[in-house]
Amino acid sequence: MFTSADHEFMARALELASLGLTTTTPNPRVGSVIVRDGRIVGEGWHRRAGEPHAEIVALAQAGGLARGATVYVTLEPCSHFGRTPPCVEALIDARVARVVAAMEDPNPQVNGRGLTRLREAGVDVRCGLLEQQARELNIGFVSRMARGRPWVRMKVAASLDGRTALHNGHSQWITGEAARADGHVWRSRACAILTGIGTVRDDDPQMTVRMADTTRQPLRVLVDSRLEVDLQARLLRGGALVASAHPNPDKEAELRDRGCEVLHLPDAAGKVDLLALIAHLAERGINEVHVEAGARLNGSLIRSGCVDELLVYLAPSLLGDAAGMLEGLVLDALDDRVRLKFHAADRVGDDLRILARLAPR
Repeated sequence: MFTSADHEFMARALELASLGLTTTTPNPRVGSVIVRDGRIVGEGWHRRAGEPHAEIVALAQAGGLARGATVYVTLEPCSHFGRTPPCVEALIDARVARVVAAMEDPNPQVNGRGLTRLREAGVDVRCGLLEQQARELNIGFVSRMARGRPWVRMKVAASLDGRTALHNGHSQWITGEAARADGHVWRSRACAILTGIGTVRDDDPQMTVRMADTTRQPLRVLVDSRLEVDLQARLLRGGALVASAHPNPDKEAELRDRGCEVLHLPDAAGKVDLLALIAHLAERGINEVHVEAGARLNGSLIRSGCVDELLVYLAPSLLGDAAGMLEGLVLDALDDRVRLKFHAADRVGDDLRILARLAPR
């Protein structure tokens, strides 16, 4: 169904799409290549919401050479008016002969309608080339469209025996500089970074991207049931979203004066309702959430079913009797264990990076 040339050109489109890794939120990362007579005559990628989509950029570059050409695009062309006009009409007007899409758009406003419209206009349409790679690139967008929730990735740095800090709480630095820089790359692709009051109180982190190139900082989200955060905490500088469970009008006013937003999301136990928080982030257009928190919040997130993926950096060291990755996850039988599937394992400097995904519930 697809030739080696098709694979080559779609791989180039995916390469272009990845250029929007840190910029396109809440939109998907999309790349497009236009080929005529075996030669690329136009290519483009979507940079950010409100700017032209990848196909429009590629069509502008191709000009009249788009007529009779093949268009490779990593996501089904849109068929509805949003911030920009529908791409399918631009492709039809350009008289392209063939469109190859990596995957259908899971957005309910599109969801196959773009491909149908192209076929109705006489365009030869194919879909499914390098689909898995396209899905991985937009794993958060697909999650938000299909499940109504962002993709939640929990990052942990630990020793080989699974310890995240010494018995006295000291944790900087368990992993090496290469792993720390790599962690900032993962931060940069996220739409939001989530942490808890314990981490802020103990470490006073900034929770910003500093060791990777980025043109925007993710939204910082703090889980703080009783609004105990120090108003001088570095995380609050520039504003943050603070999720609480107990009203505190005076503290809330001070937080808002510092550019922060406060959400009341109590659960029955008087803690922050984590599932409600994740749902709220989806409503804000958050595709990927990067969690860097302590063992207690990590355990609560796992128990609540909020986590999709673990990003674990293991250092070649042993810390012995010390803090672990999770707290509060007590199991009485092996059958109750949280099951994971290893997705990738790579060396990063002297450390090992493991990406493991939770089995669907």
